[in-house]
Amino acid sequence: MEQTRKSTASDASADFLTGQLLIAMPAMEDPRFAQSVIYLCAHTPEGAMGLVLNRPLQRPKFDELLRQLDVAPVPPARRIRLCAGGPMDNARGFVLHTTDWTGEGSLRVNDALALTASLDVLKAIAEGNGPREGLLALGYAGWGPGQLDAEIQQNAWLSVPADETIVFDADHDTKWRRALGKLNIDPLLLSGAAGHA
Repeated sequence: MEQTRKSTASDASADFLTGQLLIAMPAMEDPRFAQSVIYLCAHTPEGAMGLVLNRPLQRPKFDELLRQLDVAPVPPARRIRLCAGGPMDNARGFVLHTTDWTGEGSLRVNDALALTASLDVLKAIAEGNGPREGLLALGYAGWGPGQLDAEIQQNAWLSVPADETIVFDADHDTKWRRALGKLNIDPLLLSGAAGHA
């Protein structure tokens, strides 16, 4: 007997890009996102939220930030990179990290990565513990309902599965090209015009 499969909300969400990398197309006109690589922490019908991975911060340094937040020890036993995560709420910090460590306030993005906005993760890292890999983003990129989907249809973004190397390594200057390389795309051959059949 053949079973009829009913569509569910979880089937619909399978099409969303949570846990993927967004790669800005070469024609991106918004200077805040030109040649950016964004890790999508959430993408639902209500909107999307992500962290720009390739905009390193020169200030504050990790040790300075720990001092400002009164997190000990300083100097820390371990350090993580800091980046400008996006134009929204840039006084707020988010640690994107591997799921081998999670705290009470951690949001699991997928099996590999989680997002924590509490000081617990910074304390654990400063003490030499915490997740195996992590980065601290100040601010985030956000989209309202359907906004990111519309931008993708307008040929502003490409998406590709995330990998730890692109997410966490410090080679910011090549991150955009390497992300495009995962799609076997040469950025010099990309057009900003959307094609419609």
